Amino acid sequence: MDYEKLYNSYYLQVYSYVMTIVKNQSLAEEITQNTFYKAMTAKHTYEGKSSEFTWLCSIAKNLAIDECRKNTKYASFDEASSEVSFDMVDNYEDQDTALQIHLILHELQEPYKEVFQLRVFGELSFSQIGTIFGKTENWARVTYHRARLKIKERMDEHE
Repeated sequence: MDYEKLYNSYYLQVYSYVMTIVKNQSLAEEITQNTFYKAMTAKHTYEGKSSEFTWLCSIAKNLAIDECRKNTKYASFDEASSEVSFDMVDNYEDQDTALQIHLILHELQEPYKEVFQLRVFGELSFSQIGTIFGKTENWARVTYHRARLKIKERMDEHE
């Protein structure tokens, strides 16, 4: 396996995925680096049953969970991000509404929450999201659409 090619091909995608989990730039960089280190040192664990990207994301997710358990500052995956820029927030100019969206997202059930975060914050394609979950691209599209509807419904209830 060509690790340099693997690193160059997937670093930004894995980093984006980790950012959706930990919401901290320096921690995400550290976890992403550790992901590739672990991938290089544990070569025998990759059996080719999934894509390289899915394999790397599963390593990254496990490392992020371990880090969050160790560090109480990042103990909650659901912590609202302070820097947000996505379609729904752009439609609402006031910060109270943006906070409301984050509070709703915080309470959203899985897999809607993670799919929404991967799409919006991680900027992953539906195909990549489907691969992470072991589902189809169409499943990812439908789940993302349902997450948006749930957020919109809850926003309407608060008005």
